[in-house]
Amino acid sequence: MKLFAISDLHLSFGTDKPMNVFKGWDNYTERLKSNWNRLVRQEDTVIISGDISWAINLLEATPDFEFLNSLKGKKIILKGNHDFWWPTVSKIKEMFLNNNFDTIDILHNNYFTDGSISLCGTRGWLYDSSAEKDEKIIKRECLRLEKSLLDGTKNGQKPIVFLHYPPVYGEFVCEEIVAVLKKYNVTDVYYGHIHGLGNNKAVDEYDGIKLHLISCDCVDFTPVFVCQYMKNA
Repeated sequence: MKLFAISDLHLSFGTDKPMNVFKGWDNYTERLKSNWNRLVRQEDTVIISGDISWAINLLEATPDFEFLNSLKGKKIILKGNHDFWWPTVSKIKEMFLNNNFDTIDILHNNYFTDGSISLCGTRGWLYDSSAEKDEKIIKRECLRLEKSLLDGTKNGQKPIVFLHYPPVYGEFVCEEIVAVLKKYNVTDVYYGHIHGLGNNKAVDEYDGIKLHLISCDCVDFTPVFVCQYMKNA
């Protein structure tokens, strides 16, 4: 079984927020569906690292998750900065249950494992923010990441981390997030948030950590293969 990752789908089936106004995003949902179902099998897993839907509430987001649920494989989602529809995990899971969206789960203050590999992560935060409110958010995100990693590696599993925000971008480094990654010997991080020409400042490696940009438009709307995964955990 295989593990894939992708980010920043920016779906808008339930609201009027088309992405095809941006260069390279023409027919992106059709391209995404075709590429996804060509590569991913029903037994595979795909991590989606945030910015899933332009919706502002769960009702608006429902058609987007109907689309996601129809794609092959198990999907594990985490929160991005544009996911304004996101209330609480319990309310999201209730919506999934009520709509029979049975192929989608959530990475938030938890982890997923097949016994040898653990999928850990959180949203993260801006790499160049220094305001007091930003420091509070970064502290909270670090606590969430540490909980995910602490629980996910307690039996010796190798962690793979998924974030929405890049921990390193150009000359900017979110030192707090990087410190947690280093503490748990994380070697691979997959992230989104960056689009278009912004990928010119994407960093592939920092202090022994490989950094993988997986925003939709940066990977040709195609899920990126991460590794073999023993089972849908």
